[in-house]
Amino acid sequence: MRLQCEVEVVSRLLPTCGLRGRGRGTRALLSLGRPPGRAQGGGVYLMVCTARDRVGARYKVQENIERFFTRFVEEGKATVRLREPAVDVHLSKANASNLKTFLAAVRLAHQGTNTEALPLSTLVPAKNSEVEKPKTKMIITSRRDYPLTKNFPYSLEHLQASYCKLARIDMRVLCLKKLRKLDLSHNHIKQLPATIGDLTCLQELILHNNHLESFSEALCNSTLQKSLQFLDLSQNKIKALPIQFCQLQELVNLKLDDNELIRLPFKIGQLDHLRFLSAARNKLPFLPSDFRKLCLESLDLFGNPFEQPSLLVPNIQLQIPLTLLECAARATINYRIPYGCHLLPSHLCEDLEVAKTCQCGSACLSSFIQITVTMNLHHVAHTVVLVDNMGGTEAPIICYFCSLNCYSQFLDRYLQSNG
Repeated sequence: MRLQCEVEVVSRLLPTCGLRGRGRGTRALLSLGRPPGRAQGGGVYLMVCTARDRVGARYKVQENIERFFTRFVEEGKATVRLREPAVDVHLSKANASNLKTFLAAVRLAHQGTNTEALPLSTLVPAKNSEVEKPKTKMIITSRRDYPLTKNFPYSLEHLQASYCKLARIDMRVLCLKKLRKLDLSHNHIKQLPATIGDLTCLQELILHNNHLESFSEALCNSTLQKSLQFLDLSQNKIKALPIQFCQLQELVNLKLDDNELIRLPFKIGQLDHLRFLSAARNKLPFLPSDFRKLCLESLDLFGNPFEQPSLLVPNIQLQIPLTLLECAARATINYRIPYGCHLLPSHLCEDLEVAKTCQCGSACLSSFIQITVTMNLHHVAHTVVLVDNMGGTEAPIICYFCSLNCYSQFLDRYLQSNG
């Protein structure tokens, strides 16, 4: 039986000499078994192999363990105190389940009962790969360095595979459950698999300079909602992001430069943690009404073909009298009545998700007045990159009104404030 973890062997005699242990473990392979060639009835030993000592140090187990310390076993930590020699074997960074199984076997070997039934190993020197520190970072910057036959180390937390001419994401990458940062920039990727959402620790996803045309709803509904903080989709061919995109509510930094975006997500104001947004050199004619809810440190919207505001040329979609559907939808949202696909048809739920908000705070679904007005981007961002070469920091933003009365009141206030 074997266990990979970090080990520190500390002599209990050190304090009498005024010394103490380092307090830091070393990557090791623990084995419970008998030396090669030893008879089946021979003693059982605990062997600790490290990168410096692959042959390993052996400690007799039977009736030689003074105490087990297992208070933090669920965290992958434990200590085995030996009688002879007087040392404590500190174990850490172990798989909790494997550690429990290993300690149970050591306990039985110590008691000397039914040792023949234990899954003992032959005590042989460890291989380099078994005692090396797990690799957490791998950077690949050319196609010839990309591994074709070997798997990626499962311990990877940061993987960069750039300039590798990848047309799709390697399925082996999707098995790296500890991955925190994935950089696949400068490739030829056209589509993202939904299984990226299974990388529960992923905080940074960099897909700069690929051939992406969309960002799927499945990814927006995945565990990335709770983990993803940095997303770089710049220099792709994306025309629009799904409504569900705003469910990625842990996003802090979002890069959308040099795409073909004709609109930003309708509910972008729901990204409460967003602090850095760049969507330069796209095809944005205006900003969504929810944009005014953002609170950014930095904003870059340079090079978009923003339209002139149409304050006095409203798009009137009012329904008089209001339909029963419109009345019910407004009441559902305004009174915060719970709803879901188990209560309403899915298409009605989708309509409610994209309901517009009037300046008075009320909701409206398909009966509204729409205009565009100018907004100074400093209202939502501390640092603003100029919108155009003329030094402007203003951009058109959509406004909705639930009734003619709301529109008239807004128009009066706007005209008075602008003299």
